[in-house]
Amino acid sequence: MATVSRVMTGSQPVSADRRARVLRAVDDLDYVVNSHARSLSGTAIEMVAIVLEDITGPSFAAVARGVEQEAAARGRLSLICATHGDPEQELRMVDLMHRQHAAAVILVGAAQDSEYYRVRTARYARSLDSVGSRLVLCGRPPLEEGIPATVVEYDNENGAFAAVSHLLSAGHRKILALPGAEHYSTAEGRLAGYRRALEAHGVGFDPKLVIRGDYTRASGEQAARRLLAEHPEVTAVFAGSDEVALGLMDVAREAGTSLPDRLSIVGYDDVPAAGAVFPKLTTVHVPYEQMGRTAVRLALERFGAGAEDRVVLGTHLKVRASVAAPHAL
Repeated sequence: MATVSRVMTGSQPVSADRRARVLRAVDDLDYVVNSHARSLSGTAIEMVAIVLEDITGPSFAAVARGVEQEAAARGRLSLICATHGDPEQELRMVDLMHRQHAAAVILVGAAQDSEYYRVRTARYARSLDSVGSRLVLCGRPPLEEGIPATVVEYDNENGAFAAVSHLLSAGHRKILALPGAEHYSTAEGRLAGYRRALEAHGVGFDPKLVIRGDYTRASGEQAARRLLAEHPEVTAVFAGSDEVALGLMDVAREAGTSLPDRLSIVGYDDVPAAGAVFPKLTTVHVPYEQMGRTAVRLALERFGAGAEDRVVLGTHLKVRASVAAPHAL
């Protein structure tokens, strides 16, 4: 039995004759390696894990698709874990992957850039590194220098800057911002891009024209009701996600608001639904699939020549039909 184990795992050299006999027997018996037992013996499973908040979100799904594609191309198994926004569930998932010796653990999505986040995530990184695994932060705040983690980001702030600049160039001056939840890295970057675009065009920042919320369609619907009730002067909206923009559009249409003649809207993400809605949504394209592929590549190639531990991917504005010049109110 020990000889069979050495042949199947490649853990120790075996003579060519014995190897041939074992492989013939394996073929005759249709033997399959028990990966659970293999993990108990201390041999790493060829697995890449992706830990995200919600597997149903289109942006999360696109990152997961990229991870799966790149992992499969490299002969690795992908495991998707959902936390549903629970930090304790995230901790449990990372601990499980540590015990399973996953080749990489990829954390996806926004996080609060706090001392608690930095301490907790640094602990993840060191724990995984101790067993030869790699933590990858995908769209999350980077950690301090020297922490063994890989970072894959996208140009979040400049994407927002391009979106709001597009509205300003069309003549809009009263632009409502729906950047996302306060203190979250993604939302703060999008708000920074909004403010920078206003400043670049000589338009003052009005904090009353910022409504906080999450990135769901329901949040967009709630914001639309506030907009219609409290801000008749607004002619355009910068939505922090396409889901928010789509919810906003639904309520605005139901209220009889003409889009984009009375209200122009720009989203963020470029999910498939953005090109299917009417009017088609102008939005910031984020290369989510590429982020997933890059996360796997950097994690698995980190010992190679010229290895990188931080990459920032570009974003660009996808102009469609949801923006028009403002009409007189």
